[in-house]
Amino acid sequence: MTRRAPIHILSVLLLAAACGSLAADTSDPRPLFIEGYPGKISCKPGEEVPLHVSTTAQKFTVEIARLGARRDVVFTKADVAGRESPIPENASSHGCSWPALLTVPVPADWKSGYYEVTLRAEDRGGTYVERGRRTVESTCFFIVRSATPGAKSKTLIQLSTNTYNAYNNWGGFSLYAYNGRAGVQGHRVSFHRPPASQFSQWEQPFVAWAEANGYSFDYAANSDLEFHPEDLSAYKLVLSVGHDEYWSTPMRDHLEAFIAKGGNVAFFSGNTCCWQVRSEDGGSAFTCWKQRYVMDPIYPTGDHSLLTTLWSHHLVDRPENRLTGVGFLHGGYHRSHGQFMDGKASYTVHHPKHWLFAGTGLERGAEFGGKDTIVGYECDGCEFEIKDGLPVPTYRDGTPEGFTILASCPVKWHPDDALWYERFPPDRVGIAVLGSYTLGGTVVTSGATDWSHGLRGKDPTVERITKNVLDRLGE
Repeated sequence: MTRRAPIHILSVLLLAAACGSLAADTSDPRPLFIEGYPGKISCKPGEEVPLHVSTTAQKFTVEIARLGARRDVVFTKADVAGRESPIPENASSHGCSWPALLTVPVPADWKSGYYEVTLRAEDRGGTYVERGRRTVESTCFFIVRSATPGAKSKTLIQLSTNTYNAYNNWGGFSLYAYNGRAGVQGHRVSFHRPPASQFSQWEQPFVAWAEANGYSFDYAANSDLEFHPEDLSAYKLVLSVGHDEYWSTPMRDHLEAFIAKGGNVAFFSGNTCCWQVRSEDGGSAFTCWKQRYVMDPIYPTGDHSLLTTLWSHHLVDRPENRLTGVGFLHGGYHRSHGQFMDGKASYTVHHPKHWLFAGTGLERGAEFGGKDTIVGYECDGCEFEIKDGLPVPTYRDGTPEGFTILASCPVKWHPDDALWYERFPPDRVGIAVLGSYTLGGTVVTSGATDWSHGLRGKDPTVERITKNVLDRLGE
């Protein structure tokens, strides 16, 4: 005779089975995430911007705001249908290929500028457990160019979007080994993946100060110098601000032609035009082999003019000095990478009667900018010698004849930097240079990435010099 289990034991077994099914219940909450990127990095009013989004939320909200002296919200849309998309193995180099879940029309009244897209989603967690309200948020951006270049401003600021992309390790890889998966350095980076902007660190303090002081700019991406060079002729002044490190040959060719025809450029930036890149797939990605230039497919051809390594490398032989007046080859670091960590981070004035210093009251030997460490991070200089107690360019390194070193500050390479250039000493010490030259148009360089930090800190000398440049060259 078979004995039946007591009823209370059956109840326990049934409860255990129920608990087991609960642990595996598909209604348990999944991780909540949302990320996206625009289908184009810049556009004009009248065009549309597709937003490619992947999310585990059923619905999400989009908010778009222009960032300047204020954060002006120009677009909101709720209850956009969500969808999760897979991440390709080569997302870092070739993009995500996610579908566009929303297309945003850019109306005529949107001012030229940097537009931040905020993606938000929320849910109530699981059906039976983890039922708290969960929220998630991420951002991406695009740039609105002017529909009528030069009509509202004769000054164009081109944002360092190539640099943003070079440092972006979304998907696992960037152009740097230090932030790459397993310490691997990539050689191709795509714009068609969630971005990592550096706008808030350098350009935003500059444009916020400018707009608060009555200046108005038109905006462009780095790549617009390559793909929309026809717009340049409408401007008197082009600005580079912050960390403008990665340039293609067409970008440089078009800006140098602009200068030759009388256009002015102000590089309130450092480490500028350091690495050459090649745009690919219509500008949706670019390649830069950097110190591994022998792996660049064009290396064996013998024509190294487009080799994606340092512009100052002897194989390329087109030092950035020819454009900016200065370069990283004779520059280095100040209060960064272990170099001059106790330095003053200020410029010492050499030619106080130059128009750049008008209204500052500075005298020869005076220092400025140290409070806000305007000589910081990565800095550019030129080869020089001392004459009558002042640094004077040798002009042997590509610096244009007539370039004047107006102010300087000592900087130093990290020893590893010598490996990039191949033929130069590991203990190089140089100077960050604030200087200017005129050949066709006038070019001014601040020689350091952190000039805009002086504007953020309301340094009166940095403000006066910046106004002198904008007023003289942009009007």
